[in-house]
Amino acid sequence: MVKICCIGAGYVGGPTMAVIALKCPSIEVAVVDISAPRINAWNSDQLPIYEPGLEEVVKECRGRNLFFSTAVEKHVCEADIVFVSVNTPTKTRGLGAGKAADLTYWESAARMIADVSKSDKIVVEKSTVPVKTAEAIEKILTHNSKGINFQILSNPEFLAEGTAIQDLFKPDRVLIGGRETPGGQKAIQVLKDVYAQWVPEDCIITTNLWSAELSKLAANAFLAQRISSVNAMSALCEATGADVTQVSYAVGKDTRIGPKFLNASVGFGGSCFQKDILNLVYICECNGLPEVAEYWKQVIKINDYQKNRFVNRLVSSMFNTVANKKIAVLGFAFKKDTGDTRETPAIDVCKGLLGDKARVSIYDPQVTEDQIQRDLNMNKFDWDHPLHLQPMSPTTVKQVSVVWDAYEATKDAHAVCILTEWDEFKTLDYQRIYDNMQKPAFIFDGRNIVNVDKMREIGFIVYSIGKPLDAWLKDMPAVA
Repeated sequence: MVKICCIGAGYVGGPTMAVIALKCPSIEVAVVDISAPRINAWNSDQLPIYEPGLEEVVKECRGRNLFFSTAVEKHVCEADIVFVSVNTPTKTRGLGAGKAADLTYWESAARMIADVSKSDKIVVEKSTVPVKTAEAIEKILTHNSKGINFQILSNPEFLAEGTAIQDLFKPDRVLIGGRETPGGQKAIQVLKDVYAQWVPEDCIITTNLWSAELSKLAANAFLAQRISSVNAMSALCEATGADVTQVSYAVGKDTRIGPKFLNASVGFGGSCFQKDILNLVYICECNGLPEVAEYWKQVIKINDYQKNRFVNRLVSSMFNTVANKKIAVLGFAFKKDTGDTRETPAIDVCKGLLGDKARVSIYDPQVTEDQIQRDLNMNKFDWDHPLHLQPMSPTTVKQVSVVWDAYEATKDAHAVCILTEWDEFKTLDYQRIYDNMQKPAFIFDGRNIVNVDKMREIGFIVYSIGKPLDAWLKDMPAVA
């Protein structure tokens, strides 16, 4: 029986291994992590992450050929294939601070694999890592190998949160990068045979190590670039009276461009886009390519500009002050169908409002109060370090209340900000919300999900990203 062990029981490791266990009943899969609370959650009825369809997969396989354990060394020692899916945060200090990936956790995992291994192993990098990480890992393993043969593969994940299980069931492609040596090619084949049990052969792409590593960074950079492109257009649309929804629809009808990732919004979030682009920028700089680095930096600059523009528009519309005004924030996760708040635009928007002394009331169907308070207290990049290394019980931000109902959040508020496109926000009773708000009542729709005309009929003053401006807003400059 082939044994697989995955180090790291997070957003990537957990779902990926659960699906491998489901699709390959003859393989024994162990997911290991040093965090006992996280492993306990994977073994309970309350999984540590929310992902549609995940619970059913885990329940079917858990205890049969899928195991979650803190016995890291035992399972690594027994495994034939070791996936490494640990955090690779952005460095906050030292060389490359603010851009380079911090490989501390990766390196300690590699040293531990070398220490405990008694048989040959295939080591698969699953985390998003900088190009040439495999080479560094390879050096650590071979210098500590005690005669054991390690083959390194890069198998980047291309999951989108909210659809991760479907993405795993029917991936666009599975990418496996390895050495162009007989041993490397053999290792590629072993991993290919695992995926081939449910993924069509022509969807499994094999490349050299560097191509696989760079493909992941490039894919995320291209996706983020599309969002920043449409967001840049949204600012121009507001200035000229065009409608960004109509523009992006017309553009997306071109088959060479396609319609995906062309929704204007308050900005992109998530654990990968910004981190991977910063990483790409750093790699370009290190390789003497400042023009290329500068090009990719603009994607993040526009994203930050979009979030600032949203806050400035809100404050300037409300007589240039939100001090002591209640502002309802609907949605805190970075997108719908996930409880993930990493790099969510809501953090910057809320901090902007709090900086102007607003009272903020937040409702999100999947995000806990503890998580929201933690996010609003954290320094940039802290979120990507393991929980026990994050600041302990955050001091609560007094001006923030977290409620469990949209109507409670909006009661007596001066404005409603929609920051996540949860389906339930499309069907709220906005007449009821309007009746219970202070007047004039504002809606700032950061996801373009409400029907602007209907809202104006009810009586709201509406700001929708990239849409023709309300007469009220035209006189209020949204200047930083």
